Amino acid sequence: MPDKAPIASVSKLAQRILEAARERIFRAGLRALTMDDLAHDLGVSKKTLYVHFPSKEAIAEQIVEFIGRTMRARFDSIFDNTKLSFSEKMCAIGELIGTMLAKINPAVLRDFQQQAPALFQKIDELRKKNIPYVFGRLLREGQAAGLVRADVDVPFASEFWLQAVRGLMHPDTLERTELSPRQTLDKAIGIFLGGVLSSVGRKDYENHLKKHPHAHPSV
Repeated sequence: MPDKAPIASVSKLAQRILEAARERIFRAGLRALTMDDLAHDLGVSKKTLYVHFPSKEAIAEQIVEFIGRTMRARFDSIFDNTKLSFSEKMCAIGELIGTMLAKINPAVLRDFQQQAPALFQKIDELRKKNIPYVFGRLLREGQAAGLVRADVDVPFASEFWLQAVRGLMHPDTLERTELSPRQTLDKAIGIFLGGVLSSVGRKDYENHLKKHPHAHPSV
């Protein structure tokens, strides 16, 4: 997700507020976001901030909703690109998710859980909405191309991946594994793809990685 991507169809000042808040939240968590600091960063009064947003939680909610909408649109753009092979689509989707996760300090998720449980739940709802859609569509395309095993139950595999992500990205799990969200994704997706790809699909994926060694983890 580019740092300068516009957050929503709002006023220029509201957009600046959201972008500045996003930087603080991703770097240090929700507890590090205060209206005082945000007003100082932007060179405006707190009163001006409150004209646009009633609270820092309202700001964070708009950021979370924007990320969900933007990620879904970018997934669709990858799927709709007829110039990309199945392996290229897999890597592009993995890299899109990984790039977003790389921006998030693991402590940020714990912060959301403790400081804003409703927003933590919203993040989980976005996962439940997007993961089955994205990975279900990817697996079906792979089966049609003979690159995903024909015996893979796509709805079950998509649900399996959803539950794996929900568990592995939970703050308690990240603390136990001492892995970042990006490191967790890289390890998990390699295991997942190793189980669903056909022998032809695995070979095609590995050939793609040889040409683009930093595209994604091996299976």
